[in-house]
Amino acid sequence: MWRNYLTVGIRALAKNKVYAFINIFGLAIGMAACLLILLFVRYELNYDRWIPGSDNIYQFQSWYHSRETGEDNLLQMTSYAAGVALKKDFPQVQASVYAYGNRPVFIKDGQAIATEDYIYADDDFLNVIPLPVLRGSNHLTRANQAVVTQSEALRRFGTDDAVGKTLSVISKGQHLDFQIVGVLKDLPRNSHMKINAIARLNLPAFMGGEARQFMTCWGCQNGWVYMRLKPGTDVAAMQAALAAWEKRNIPDEITGDMRINQGDEQDWHIVNVKDVHLSPAQVGAMTPGNDRRTIATFAIIALLILGMAVVNFTNLATARASQRAREVALRKVLGANRRQLITQFIGESLLIAALAMVIALAMAELSMPYFANFLNADLSVSYLGSGGILLPVIGLVLLVGVLGGLYPAFFLSRFQPAAVLKANKSSADTAGSGRLRSILVVCQFAVSIGLIICTAVVYLQTVYARTVDPGFNRDRIVQIEELSRYQLLTAGDMIVEQMKRVPGVQAVGRTGIGVATNNNNNTGFVVPGKPEPVTIGNYNVDSGFKDAMGLKLIAGRWIDETRPMDDLTVRFPSNAEDQQMLARRGGNIVVNELAARRLGFADPADAVGKTFKAGLVENQYGLVPVTIVGVVADARFRSIRVPLDPIAFVGAHQGHQFLMVRYHGDPAAVRSGLERAWKGITREVPFTARFSEDVVQ
Repeated sequence: MWRNYLTVGIRALAKNKVYAFINIFGLAIGMAACLLILLFVRYELNYDRWIPGSDNIYQFQSWYHSRETGEDNLLQMTSYAAGVALKKDFPQVQASVYAYGNRPVFIKDGQAIATEDYIYADDDFLNVIPLPVLRGSNHLTRANQAVVTQSEALRRFGTDDAVGKTLSVISKGQHLDFQIVGVLKDLPRNSHMKINAIARLNLPAFMGGEARQFMTCWGCQNGWVYMRLKPGTDVAAMQAALAAWEKRNIPDEITGDMRINQGDEQDWHIVNVKDVHLSPAQVGAMTPGNDRRTIATFAIIALLILGMAVVNFTNLATARASQRAREVALRKVLGANRRQLITQFIGESLLIAALAMVIALAMAELSMPYFANFLNADLSVSYLGSGGILLPVIGLVLLVGVLGGLYPAFFLSRFQPAAVLKANKSSADTAGSGRLRSILVVCQFAVSIGLIICTAVVYLQTVYARTVDPGFNRDRIVQIEELSRYQLLTAGDMIVEQMKRVPGVQAVGRTGIGVATNNNNNTGFVVPGKPEPVTIGNYNVDSGFKDAMGLKLIAGRWIDETRPMDDLTVRFPSNAEDQQMLARRGGNIVVNELAARRLGFADPADAVGKTFKAGLVENQYGLVPVTIVGVVADARFRSIRVPLDPIAFVGAHQGHQFLMVRYHGDPAAVRSGLERAWKGITREVPFTARFSEDVVQ
């Protein structure tokens, strides 16, 4: 019987080649799209599940909520002080580690080479997160030991057999030698961590003059805290206890006449390592994250596409029913019952679904590299073993075959032989079938139009993000990085002068914010009549920054380095004399429009000449009187998805991270000239420069 059903089904498809082609390939395209999207959804949901014991590994996050503006700033990072207090007060913590991200300079044959994604840990990182080891030890048992990934070992030593070798770097102006005790396998791409090397280090000693603030500052979110909890720990109860823990540990800070507590606008959250990638907190993440709503949307789109393919399949089957009416009538006359007919037609539907799935798998395999590259995801297809898709594919074939063939099977099996054969009729429309097909077609078109609209909206949003006016002239800028290296702390003025001499250079300026930044440096401004300070971004710049960036001055004047009150430099590391002097003397600053509004001025011109007190130095030295001498137009230095920042631009000769160079002429020639000038000043710091077009991509 089954052989007969199969033969009839194949002959029916062979007899109607156009119908078979449209039906099979239409279904295959829908299945292929559904498979690709669901593979991406699975990939996103499986972040860090490969870590052994991941159920008990957690990240400690700092979440800020501004009572002034209602805005949230959710960080994956937290302070060293929070990590120490957490380990001290919660016996549920089996082990914890504070991880400090760094980009030391690697020294090889006397040459300085830039590095990325290095972690300095205050304890045995691998005891908390057991990353897979290729060779050597899986523990950092004492300070100045390190492990590197296989790729990093090949980059630095030309071999992955690097155990026993010495990793020599310069970090914070210090020459550090680490003994490599292990080589890690490269981390999978579906990890929230991005690590090339992990070195165990005495962090307070490493911080030098910054150690006191580093160890005691609860508002300094400079690293990541990971912890391994004891099995069976009630994480919800531990989370609930954090409110009381915070009150016990965070001291009040008295600044002038104001009491500030870092816990007033800050909450801490314990997040399982498997959930970090999709957690609400994405500021300070090692890798770009995602959110559950986006993933759910992808899953819904996949099901809608599959649903459209099934509806199309059902419509074609019911529309073709009239051509098979006499076949059904004759089968019934010859003794076939309704159950046998339903079985036959669902079997034919499953045959079509199986053929479509074979083609869909081929389509998915062929398009997988392009799709994965577009999404920057490490997608792959395996059919057997852990993560194999063979069983899901079989289930999908059964689901599509049954759903797509169920109604046509019942519809065809209802034909009455007498009604069909009477007067040799070949048509046998059943009441209501046309109406159902119309409903299905309308639904199909509605979903298609909805998806087209969504695609158009996403495209237009992308175009908008690329073309929106950032508030400054973003074209023809070179952003030179590494300016914050210790070796260059006193060389900033000389670097600026040398860069100005390069042919094609129009303007040079230093800044802590750059073309597009992840930096967050905020301070409080005391506004008369407001119970709490107003939070304003605080970034050091120099007198050349405005022209280098093309900022628009709309009131007052820009910073002038020839005026002593415009210089608010605090020598680095923290210089007590400079801070005391600055708190007594005060200085001048420039703000953007949004900062002026936050400080209470609807008209930017009204802000010029007004004096406030701001926390520009450590709290023990008091507040600094600052006078606004200029207001610039709002400029966007972050993603279009992030609200504009209120910013105070503070004139200084130190404390910058980027050198901004506006140029004309040949970009390659200008970059080469800048590199020659840089290397003429320092050989210990690599030249790292990007054009503004590359920074904002």
